[in-house]
Amino acid sequence: KLSGSRGVSEEAPRPLRPFGAPPRSGEDLVPLDLGRGRHRTVGADPQNVQNARKLRSEMSLPEVLLWRELRGKPLGIKFRRQFPILGFVADFACAEARLIIEIDGIAHDMGDRPERDIRRDAMLAAKGWRVERVPAAQVLKDVKVVAEAIVALALKSSPERGGGGA
Repeated sequence: KLSGSRGVSEEAPRPLRPFGAPPRSGEDLVPLDLGRGRHRTVGADPQNVQNARKLRSEMSLPEVLLWRELRGKPLGIKFRRQFPILGFVADFACAEARLIIEIDGIAHDMGDRPERDIRRDAMLAAKGWRVERVPAAQVLKDVKVVAEAIVALALKSSPERGGGGA
């Protein structure tokens, strides 16, 4: 055990090891025990996981509204918010369908952000993930319609549910 700054004992971190199932498309599935139980991540280091946790408390209004619709496993599909993946943090992900949903506000149109988004999407696609971008304004206009479309896409993309994949 390690002593924390306030004299609170913390367990030493466990060494990282591959998760039970073999990784898909060369990605590393790593279990991390960060004091809150096991968390499956995709190629995410502990700093990336911590960043994702921080972002969960700072979600934008469109993200909060969409999460209210997706968090209850609609039609049995599990979504995760602020999902750490390969050095990035995706707004939402459905691992079963290998689907990432990004909510794009005005910031995604500024500076070098469009080019960064294109590179990120290509890298994720090369690892077998489908990235769908939804304008924040569309979420604000009708969150239920957006959520239904996302769930339908996840069902269609899920090989476990008879979908053909992306």
